[in-house]
Amino acid sequence: MGGLAEHVAGWTPEPVETSARLDRWPSDAFAAVLDQPSAIDGPAGALPPMWHWLHFLDHPAQAELGDDGHPAAGHFLPPIPDRRRMFAGGRLEISEPLRVGDEIVRRSALVDVAPKQGRSGDMLFTTVRHEFLRGGVPVVVEEQDIVYRSQPVGKQRGGPVAQAPVATEPEPAAPGAWRARLDPDPAMLFRFSALTYNTHRIHYDQPYVTGVEGYPGLVVHGPLLALLLLELPRRHAPDRPVTAFSFRLSRPAFAGTPVVADAVAGEGSELGLAAGVPGQPPSITGVVRLAPPVRG
Repeated sequence: MGGLAEHVAGWTPEPVETSARLDRWPSDAFAAVLDQPSAIDGPAGALPPMWHWLHFLDHPAQAELGDDGHPAAGHFLPPIPDRRRMFAGGRLEISEPLRVGDEIVRRSALVDVAPKQGRSGDMLFTTVRHEFLRGGVPVVVEEQDIVYRSQPVGKQRGGPVAQAPVATEPEPAAPGAWRARLDPDPAMLFRFSALTYNTHRIHYDQPYVTGVEGYPGLVVHGPLLALLLLELPRRHAPDRPVTAFSFRLSRPAFAGTPVVADAVAGEGSELGLAAGVPGQPPSITGVVRLAPPVRG
């Protein structure tokens, strides 16, 4: 055993519980970031799928942040040197939606640790499962896949990991097709970082993201891309609740370049979704499962 694997041998953090009362302000604020009206209908309205990412936020002290802006240590952060973090994907199951005013307990546990070899060297994949309980009953279950690598400060990983993509004008969507567009700029990335208490410098620090991480520009948050996919059923099928969602991030998107999300495959209860820079391979793909239409 060697590389990153030796640093996590025997690393088994215990499950943890946190609790929160869900209020509507974060959802209203995020809807404004998307130039959308409020997503919350009434004083006990349901949160759209994955909008719980705006809640249960960690708030480490400033002195606890590492050089990349993330906490230098944390309960589910692997003890590897010069740690760099990337969001890789996740899965969501919803039996009942979370609602404004709910008192929710979140149970979190590390469920998988997998060292792997990649083009840029050793990588460590971790999966953390979150169960959201209302009245002691799990109503939402989420798994997050995070990939870590070791990169000393000031050392790039062999040059830029991606060239800034050049967007082309997308083909017009067919009548009735699902489409959503995001035009990320530094202000939008700052606002989303603030809403999610995300201090990773790749989203706001141009000298850092280009000089240390080796990207050509500010990186659009992986969770923001996942939420863009979920805007498709929210905007185009509001009467069909999402019961499951899975997604995988495959390439970064950058500030200053539009991102377009489309429904790309499937019919009935399951649909394939993808989002990326027009004319380029997608940055994120996913599958959403929908319930039958809700009848009034």
